[in-house]
Amino acid sequence: MSDNATHARVGIIMGSDSDLPVMSKAATLLDELQVSYELTVVSAHRTPDRLYEYARDAEQRGLRVIIAGAGGAAHLPGMVAAISPLPVVGVPVSATCLAGEDALLSIVQMPAGVPVATVAIDNASNAGILAAQMLSTGDAQLRDRIRAYKASLEQSVLAKAERVARSSGEDR
Repeated sequence: MSDNATHARVGIIMGSDSDLPVMSKAATLLDELQVSYELTVVSAHRTPDRLYEYARDAEQRGLRVIIAGAGGAAHLPGMVAAISPLPVVGVPVSATCLAGEDALLSIVQMPAGVPVATVAIDNASNAGILAAQMLSTGDAQLRDRIRAYKASLEQSVLAKAERVARSSGEDR
């Protein structure tokens, strides 16, 4: 949980603590971008009342975006989107023998009027950056941090390209 969880702007929820290794990647990204968040488990099937309260009260608590990760039937993101007016980013988690494809299809195939922005299977990092980009529409300093983050990605790729070129003898 971020240091500023009492003023969290992003909620990161998952259907089970077994999803934490995936969902913690969103938290890591938000930490890097200095975006406050809360992190918890909310099961659509085992704690439906908690799910309803979480989604209903999210805006009142100051959240602006919710990242919801789940595997299997993956009802959590869609149910949150049905209850809350906030944007929801769904993260399909590879928790079954179908390697997350079941979760992906469940999250991405929402009915009209209940959208869930969906990232790739197990790609909670992209959910974190997407949530930050949504928040940055009203926050120039956050946009600058996102630009710096993306520039660091570019520099990382260029450095790798240079190492590969040197090791392959491309400069011959």
